[in-house]
Amino acid sequence: MTENTTHRTPRHTTRIVLAERPYGAPTAATFRTEDAELPAPADGELLVGHRYVSLDPYMRGRMSAGKSYAAPTPVGDVLPAETVSEVLESRHPDFAPGQLVVAYGGWQSAAVVPGAHARAVPENGLPASTALGVLGMPGFTAYAGLAEIGRVRAGETLVVAAAAGPVGATVGQLARAAGARAVGVAGGPEKCAYLIDELGFDAAVDHRSRDFAARLAAACPDGVDVYWENVGGRVLEAVLPLMNLYGRLPVCGLVSQYNADGGAEGPDRLPGLMRTVLNRSLTIRGFIQTEFRARHWDAFQREMAALVGDGTVKFREDVVDGLGNAPQAFIGLLEGRNHGKLLIRV
Repeated sequence: MTENTTHRTPRHTTRIVLAERPYGAPTAATFRTEDAELPAPADGELLVGHRYVSLDPYMRGRMSAGKSYAAPTPVGDVLPAETVSEVLESRHPDFAPGQLVVAYGGWQSAAVVPGAHARAVPENGLPASTALGVLGMPGFTAYAGLAEIGRVRAGETLVVAAAAGPVGATVGQLARAAGARAVGVAGGPEKCAYLIDELGFDAAVDHRSRDFAARLAAACPDGVDVYWENVGGRVLEAVLPLMNLYGRLPVCGLVSQYNADGGAEGPDRLPGLMRTVLNRSLTIRGFIQTEFRARHWDAFQREMAALVGDGTVKFREDVVDGLGNAPQAFIGLLEGRNHGKLLIRV
C-alpha cells in the first residue's frame, strides 16, 4: 500500500502516563509526564497531532484495577482519552494530511492511531471542539439515553444531576424541547443561575444547600417522572421519595462514588430503594453509550447539529491550555470545579 501523505513530521510526543493507581482521589503522584518517539504509521494507521484532549469522569474508573465495563489502564501506559487531532501522516485511504479527526489518542500531544477507529470532524460550521462535547460522546450519551430509557414526554418532570456538565445540560435542554419540565441539580449558585438564565431550565437546586431535599421537593410539585443519574449519593436519596408511578431512572454515572476507597458508610439503604422500585413500578437501567451507537449515531449527528445551530441546545466548554495542566484539571473535574465540557487545548 502506498503511503497517502504529502509531507513528513517529527514523530515525537509528550505524554502523561498512569504513574500509580490512586487510592481514593487522584493526586499529582498519580501522573507522570514523559517524552517519547512514535513509530512510523503502518498500513491503515494515522499519525495525528492533538488539538484538544477530552477529560471525562469515566477516566477515574480506568485508573483503578477493579473490574468494570472497560479494561483498566496498565500502570505506565498513556491515559486514555478521545481527542480532536490533525492528521500529520496517513496510511489509510479515507484520511489525508491536514484533515481533522476524532481519535482515541490519549493524554499526549501526538499519537499513532488506527484509521478504522477514527472519524472525520463534521463540517457543520461549529467549532471542532464540539466533536468531543455536545456533538460527541457527552451529547450522544444524553440523546441516546433519553431515547432508549428516559423516554421523557410533554407534561412530565425530569430531574437531572450534575446538570451544568456536558451530559446533564444536554439532557435538560432535550427534555425542555420535548415539552417536559426540566429541573437541574448543580453545585453552587453560579451553576444554578446558568441553568435557568442561559439554558432555560424550569428550576435549579443547589445540592450543597442544607435543605436540599426540601428545595428539590418544592421544585417538583407534581413529582418526578424521569431522574437522570449522573452522581448517586444524597441526590438519589432526595429524588427517590418524589418518583412517580412508572418513573424511569437512566443511570449514566456515579461520580460521587468514583474516589471511594472502601465500602459505603452509614445505614444500608438498599431495602428502601428496592421497596420504592416495587411500589412505584420504577425502571432503573444502567447504560454505556456505545451500546446505542448503531441505532442512533447518524440521527444524533443530524438532529443535534440542527438543534445547536438554531440555538435550541446551548453548550459551554471549559478549556484549559497546556497538556501539563491535565492532571490538576482532572482532579478538579472530580470535585466539580469545571463548568461545562472540560477540554485540554494542546
